[in-house]
Amino acid sequence: MPHAYLVLNGADRQATVYREHRREVREANEGKVLSAEDADLVRSLSGLDRVAPVEDLAADLGGMLRKNAGSHIYTLFQPAEGFAESRDLGVRRVTDRLSDPWDGRPSREAQFIGLLQDRFPGFKLSDLNPILDELRMIKSPLEMKIIRQATRLSSLAILEAMRSVEPGVVERELDALAKFVHYRHGAQGDAYYSLIASGPNAPYPHYHQGSRTMRDGELLLMDYAPDVGYYMSDVTRMMPVNGRFSAVQRELYGFYLRAYRAILDHIRPGVTANEIKKEAVVSMRETLKNWTFTQENHRAAAASFVDSYETSSNSPGSGRLGHGVGMATHDVGLFEGPLREGMVFTIEPALRVPEEAIYIRMEDLIIIHKDHAEIVSDFLPMEIEDIETLMLEEGILQRYPNLLEHSELF
Repeated sequence: MPHAYLVLNGADRQATVYREHRREVREANEGKVLSAEDADLVRSLSGLDRVAPVEDLAADLGGMLRKNAGSHIYTLFQPAEGFAESRDLGVRRVTDRLSDPWDGRPSREAQFIGLLQDRFPGFKLSDLNPILDELRMIKSPLEMKIIRQATRLSSLAILEAMRSVEPGVVERELDALAKFVHYRHGAQGDAYYSLIASGPNAPYPHYHQGSRTMRDGELLLMDYAPDVGYYMSDVTRMMPVNGRFSAVQRELYGFYLRAYRAILDHIRPGVTANEIKKEAVVSMRETLKNWTFTQENHRAAAASFVDSYETSSNSPGSGRLGHGVGMATHDVGLFEGPLREGMVFTIEPALRVPEEAIYIRMEDLIIIHKDHAEIVSDFLPMEIEDIETLMLEEGILQRYPNLLEHSELF
């Protein structure tokens, strides 16, 4: 609920939400909006103890302070995660605004903290985010179930993109195709803006313009997932635009795939990310030694990929394999120490050949259980032969061609 304030009072163990009053004109235009007048309905839907109008918040805080001088208030210090937005983008949104000499507004959280300090200096303020972040890092069975569904929908959309992509297709057409698959099967929105990057656009990890027409002989990177019940996923695959990997693409992608699988094969509970990286590097170096490259700069790029991964395994500040996933795509929580049951994250190492604008990256969603790691997206093809076979199938874009190109009506 926008403009709602939730107070969890540890002294009397009561949960209160403060809401605006009903605006009949808004409801006449938009439909039902939960308000302070809907106390019984809000309590039945949420399990909260009390519903009060927003103007009561100041009086109630004052009463708490009178009863418990020097009380602590824990409130959010970090920017809220908006639609299709993780905290990292929320922070960037705020810093962009602060850097603009014609704007400079603080975050809503900073504004709220400032008001609390001005109006109730007797309270001690502390950051609630670290507590919530730790809770969010370990997922419950129900959370895992919803994340699996988001991952399945992401994978189904990428499967359909593999069937539909061909030279002449515009990147944003695959965005539309994926949205159809997501929404048709129960998604309520995007987990993040779609990263559908063909040819020279792929090296930009967060490219999302979607305006380029794909060409024969190029590779396409598709990184996109939905929001299902306020839980996200994050899955990426590479595919040849024309349906067949070229000889050079097979060499580079094939090496990357073996290195990528070496990481997946070593992920398990009870060991640290750096331990997994060190084990994977042993397999990567064996693959590199025996792999055939027709171009020496491609071998150098592969060696650089392995060297970089090995370096990260020795760095104290890189004690994670990828990033967490949950209520945000780049979820919160410190993924340090041994992997624990309930952790959900992705891996997404990238191989680059900068001088040729080649960028190869895949990403899978992983759930850590008590005795094993579940690769939720492993049914999505990554082997060359499996991708090429799937791409022979007719796709939705072929069954429903672009009317602008095939009708005199436009």
